[in-house]
Amino acid sequence: MLKFITPIWPAPSQVKAYTTTRHGGYSKPPYDGFNLADHVGDNAEAVAANRAALVEALSLPGEPVWLKQVHGIQTVTAYSDNANCSADAAFATAPGQVCVVMTADCLPVLFCDRAGTRVAAAHAGWRGLASGVLETTLQRLELSAEEILVWLGPAIGPQVFEVGDEVREAFMDFMPQAAEAFRPSHEGRWLADLYLLARQRLALQGVTAVYGGDFCTYTEKRFYSFRCDKVTGRMASLIWLERGCE
Repeated sequence: MLKFITPIWPAPSQVKAYTTTRHGGYSKPPYDGFNLADHVGDNAEAVAANRAALVEALSLPGEPVWLKQVHGIQTVTAYSDNANCSADAAFATAPGQVCVVMTADCLPVLFCDRAGTRVAAAHAGWRGLASGVLETTLQRLELSAEEILVWLGPAIGPQVFEVGDEVREAFMDFMPQAAEAFRPSHEGRWLADLYLLARQRLALQGVTAVYGGDFCTYTEKRFYSFRCDKVTGRMASLIWLERGCE
């Protein structure tokens, strides 16, 4: 049985958003069960069946625009012509265009405006987050900060996301307050809080209506975790505007 997470945020009714879990689906171990990524070594037919089940279960208005994610900052419109292009965020300004990002420890970030006219989804691993994928996505939405709502989906939690000095320095070079998001670990390493880092980056852009951020893909077995399992599937975080609301 497929299971989904529905964001708890004050989005308008025409904004539809979900994150998948690993429950249900057709993939066999180690991708069991609802893997939606076609680049991780899973059986292609199983992935296709999972994607078809996703469309049916959520009554999607069309096929999501699956991206080739590269831990960068490129943002594209959620048109079918952009499917499989190299990008880490997609946005839509018209109903029926489904934005989606895939993750298995990285942070999925969903955006909408209070009026329900624009949506976006961004894939924010630490590299993309440090490079500015959230800022780039905000620029493409062309909205004032006060109009924007953000939901932070399932990512690796701050109790287990261990990183080296280079990660901490990448964030602190941009904003010294990023030091608050790192706690000393063992052997000179650090425990990083992706959720806090995202909130800090968004706050610098004036965006403070930020929700979610209370998951851990590493410790919660309903999620895929690359750091925990190495060979594993991917969840999808999707957002779109419902048709009939133009």
